[in-house]
Amino acid sequence: MARIAGITLPPEKRIEIGLTYIFGIGRSKSIKILAEAKIDKDKKVKALTEDEINKIRQIIEKREKIEGDLRKEVTMNIKRLVDIGCYRGLRHKKKLPTRGQRTKTNARTRKGVRGSKIKKLREKKA
Repeated sequence: MARIAGITLPPEKRIEIGLTYIFGIGRSKSIKILAEAKIDKDKKVKALTEDEINKIRQIIEKREKIEGDLRKEVTMNIKRLVDIGCYRGLRHKKKLPTRGQRTKTNARTRKGVRGSKIKKLREKKA
């Protein structure tokens, strides 16, 4: 069972995919990390030796900002935008899309469910 950065990697997945379970590591970073550690990206997580896991762990600690530190940085960046009152900060505060998408239609994920749907949901609960 491989644990890196406090995350247990799924044993049945390839290590290339398994590393993406760590917040802040995507496919491209995962491939670069494995290339530097000289580990085959098609190898399963359960087939890794302790030596290989330690190599990966050291590379990640040395080069990448992940998990708690990265989440904290992202949160602080958003808080800074809100505090200075810039346009993007106002959009974050109002819980609207921040990157120029249209909101007359769409943006339901960010805005929440529509009024008529809320009524239907309340009727089901009652």
